[in-house]
Amino acid sequence: MFNIGDKIVYPMHGAGIIEGIEEKEILGEKKKYYVMKMPMGEMKVMVPMDNIEDIGIREVINLSEVEQVLAVLGDDKTKMPQNWNRRYRANMDKIKSGDIYEISSVVRNLVIRDREKGLSTGERKMLNNAKQMLISELVLAKNIDEKQAEELIENIIK
Repeated sequence: MFNIGDKIVYPMHGAGIIEGIEEKEILGEKKKYYVMKMPMGEMKVMVPMDNIEDIGIREVINLSEVEQVLAVLGDDKTKMPQNWNRRYRANMDKIKSGDIYEISSVVRNLVIRDREKGLSTGERKMLNNAKQMLISELVLAKNIDEKQAEELIENIIK
């Protein structure tokens, strides 16, 4: 269980800080939810408390893990399928995993691919979503602002 003030990651949404715990009745069933404030866009997300393990909620990475993420971003790109459909599915699976290192590799690979050949509309959207997830976690892990996190990512990717 997490507490108010904890920094957590909600896969496919990004990182945020638990601001409160609320009980809501939906379809006649009462459930408790974490109220999570996202650092970007001032958005709030309600996360059901009863299945946080199933959803893949985890704590924000620490500073040594940040260094590992930056190392992933600085690596050479990994081999990706040439078929855009297979590549898209493989990247989507990595993003859905919620694993920050997998998300970092997707961001790195798509940025490099964009520089070399350009991206389809779908892959560009995927890159933007993955980058936002990565930025939101770096903002909370390193205690920096969104612009600094984005510049950090851009400067590391070769």
